[in-house]
Amino acid sequence: MVLLWRFSKKTQDRSKSMYHLSIAIDRRSTASLTEQISTGVRNAIRDGRLAPGARLPSWQDLATQLGVARGTVRLAYEVLRDEQLISTAGAAGSHVAAQPVLPMQAQRGADMRGVHAAAHSGVIPRRGAAARPGIFQVAVPAQDAFPYKTWSRIMARSARRAAASPLTYPDRCGEAELRAEIAAYLCIARGMDCAPEQVFITNGHAGALSFALQVLSLHGERAWIENPCYPVSRDGLALAGMQAMPVPVDQEGMQVDVGMAVAGDAALAIVSPGQQAPLGVTLSLPRRLALLDWAAQAGAWIIEDDYMGELQLQARAAPALAALDRAGRVLHIGTFSKTLSPALRVGFLVVPQSLVGRFAETAATLYPAPSPTVQLAVAEFLRSGLYLRHLRHMKRLYGERRMAIARALDQLGARNVPAGLSVLLQVFSDGDALAAARAAGMMPSALSGWFAAPDQAPQGLLLGATNVPAERAHAYCARLLASVT
Repeated sequence: MVLLWRFSKKTQDRSKSMYHLSIAIDRRSTASLTEQISTGVRNAIRDGRLAPGARLPSWQDLATQLGVARGTVRLAYEVLRDEQLISTAGAAGSHVAAQPVLPMQAQRGADMRGVHAAAHSGVIPRRGAAARPGIFQVAVPAQDAFPYKTWSRIMARSARRAAASPLTYPDRCGEAELRAEIAAYLCIARGMDCAPEQVFITNGHAGALSFALQVLSLHGERAWIENPCYPVSRDGLALAGMQAMPVPVDQEGMQVDVGMAVAGDAALAIVSPGQQAPLGVTLSLPRRLALLDWAAQAGAWIIEDDYMGELQLQARAAPALAALDRAGRVLHIGTFSKTLSPALRVGFLVVPQSLVGRFAETAATLYPAPSPTVQLAVAEFLRSGLYLRHLRHMKRLYGERRMAIARALDQLGARNVPAGLSVLLQVFSDGDALAAARAAGMMPSALSGWFAAPDQAPQGLLLGATNVPAERAHAYCARLLASVT
């Protein structure tokens, strides 16, 4: 039996374009009905017969037309959703993904060089701005747990407030309301004692880091950096004309004594003490004190990257390193990208009181803050208590999801260890494993790419837990292991 099914979709010019889909159902085939349906839709997407954003028929409608059970169609759609070819949104229906993954052979040919480059850079290649988070992708919040309805209402109110504000240029250091809310939040949640004027609103983490390096103006100087570390930090130092000095990390965080031995005269240290990126360890109190003593005596600066510090899964979040700073040497970077949404592009930088004037002057010229509408929305989210409630919910959810991945890998006989909001899967060659995982439609990160010398680094795949529902963890892990072993 062959079904010819026709439907319409509005294009940008508001005209109607017709798409044709043929699904062959052969009840004598050894392939299941679910597999035949998913194959038919998959081929139509990859051949271009179904365009990005096109709406698919409901389970009931397609089941009626094909003469199969509704559950059969539902399972086929779930397979396609897991492959990130379609998105499902309940009553809103199912649609072809805005940026569907490439066919496997095309990925292996045209994009394989990019895959291998990702293994050495630690950064997953971009799949398009509209793409949903990939399976096992690290450093992205849960797509299915974001409070869309609440956030939409808050954004609408903020847009009205911004539109009704005086017609003048916004404060380039950030909206006073948001700066005050962040200062209050940091006092309660991170143990910091800072005034609103010390808080500068930035365009995400990268904006805060470049802002700090610009003002500190340490061109030609040496800087400690964790090994492994977030690759953007290493790249930022290179752009600032600084020499990165990798300092190893163990179960207590950055080995401060090693840093002093190899580069005691460094002018800067970049550290993620709350939840080290990517290993997830917390900088111990003795090492925090040693790091602060070194900075005070050497006249060096410390940039504290609070990489998901609020989302420690084992215990309550440790106080920020800046909370212990008595010499005014710590600059604290935070962001809402990992806790709310990367699309907000809202970060913040807290500087010592002695640097407020220099940062305000630079912000007025080179680093304007994000849109006031988004800033006001984040301020309301903080003020209402919704942010702290959201963090508590995320910690429980992420803990369950990470545990489900680890349990599934244990059951499948794969060696693994927890690593912050990820699980580290041990593999022989993470470059080859990453290429295979990408070809299978998954988006883990190669551990070696986070090291200063990837060719000499430990091998492993970082499996982000945030977007892996517990009920799908075993199936995802089985598919991953089948592709990389």
